Amino acid sequence: MTRRRIALVAAAAATMIALAGCTSDGGSDDASDEPAASFEAGTTMAALQEAGTITIGTKFDQPLFGLAGPSGEPEGFDVEIGKIIASELGIDEGDIKWVETVSANREPFIENGQVDLVVATYTINDDRKKVISFAGPYYMAGQSILVLADNDDITSEDDLVGQPVCSVTGSTPAANLKELGADVLETDTYSNCLEPLRNGAVVAVSTDNVILAGLAAQNEGEFKVVGEPFTEEPYGIGVKLDDTEFRMFINDVLEESYEDGRYEEAWNSTAGTVLPFVDPPAVDRY
Repeated sequence: MTRRRIALVAAAAATMIALAGCTSDGGSDDASDEPAASFEAGTTMAALQEAGTITIGTKFDQPLFGLAGPSGEPEGFDVEIGKIIASELGIDEGDIKWVETVSANREPFIENGQVDLVVATYTINDDRKKVISFAGPYYMAGQSILVLADNDDITSEDDLVGQPVCSVTGSTPAANLKELGADVLETDTYSNCLEPLRNGAVVAVSTDNVILAGLAAQNEGEFKVVGEPFTEEPYGIGVKLDDTEFRMFINDVLEESYEDGRYEEAWNSTAGTVLPFVDPPAVDRY
């Protein structure tokens, strides 16, 4: 049990003692009236709790992790992780403002305060940690390859050298492809890579395996994921660079969700419909 949870349990116990023997006809019988978490004044957590709302950046075009549903609201594993964090601030999911956040604008959105945090298949790396901070990781993905269903010529990253391959501007996979020697066609979203793949402008799309699995599942029979992942992509939650308290709070929430089953439930209801559940990686409290 984390220190934060112990403090909350103690606060709850104190509240129950204070209320003991003070029941009356005017008292509430609502079992959901639990004491709210208490945060130190001046912290991001206290400000968000007082506001009663939070703005979260996520992808709107990635099946299984962040995809805009019929209502316009995003759905997926990243979205569910965002809801878990909000709930620990006492914020209902209906009070979350979701902002579409593509690979190229994740850091600027955090730096400029356009979002409070970003959960968007966001790989932790040293360059990004120079401008923002990461909680997590909460999932370990790996870069892989998506090709047309009838393409048997490309089986590994070695087959991409010198070939036209689509990925997203500002993404880790695009940088990896350039280092590999592929001719990279860059666009703003992975869904925009599918038409160039269909018409032969590129031979493959390359990004994290979980994203490609979602695209293949959404377009059944058109595409397939080939080869083994050739990188490790630890997904983290982006916050402002110097907001250590908020980062550590999110790490606490992640660890608690691993223990109490909320993490696995979030996975099984979203990405778990296509991909097997794997234990989450240990958070990095750097």
